[in-house]
Amino acid sequence: AIIYQILSFKLSYYNEYKSYLSSKMVKSVQVFGRKKTATAVAYTKEGNGMIKVNGVPIDLIQPASLRYKVLEPILLLGKKRFEGVDIRIRCRGGGTVARIYAIRQALSKSLVAYYQKFIDETSKKEIKDILLNYDKNLLVADPRRCEPKKFGGPGARAKYQKSYR
Repeated sequence: AIIYQILSFKLSYYNEYKSYLSSKMVKSVQVFGRKKTATAVAYTKEGNGMIKVNGVPIDLIQPASLRYKVLEPILLLGKKRFEGVDIRIRCRGGGTVARIYAIRQALSKSLVAYYQKFIDETSKKEIKDILLNYDKNLLVADPRRCEPKKFGGPGARAKYQKSYR
């Protein structure tokens, strides 16, 4: 009987502690986007619509000619869907264009993951359908990689010129 009382006390204490932790926990998801060797990691949490890439606001991304590529998910889905979340993206590796594509993929995937985990399945499905109808690469990584060089030539497939004399 005493063991039962101790166990029930511990269980009630554990349940209280668990509910306390869940109330203090930050609603967040961490997702990555990839293109070639560039990797972008997006950390999405509850907030007021701030989106930063490597500490810089998304509106100031360089080069300016590729800025619209990064803003595509926001323009497709509307600012309203991004108002309740803060997104911080860290990007490294790859070249300029690969980074831009990795960032836009991370941005799209993070919003879908956040909606799935914390909001509802129907709005997540709606967002996913809009993104997939526009461009599959917003949610699915491109598997193509650079082919390695082989011996007997200057590149992956080309062979050295043959001389007969």
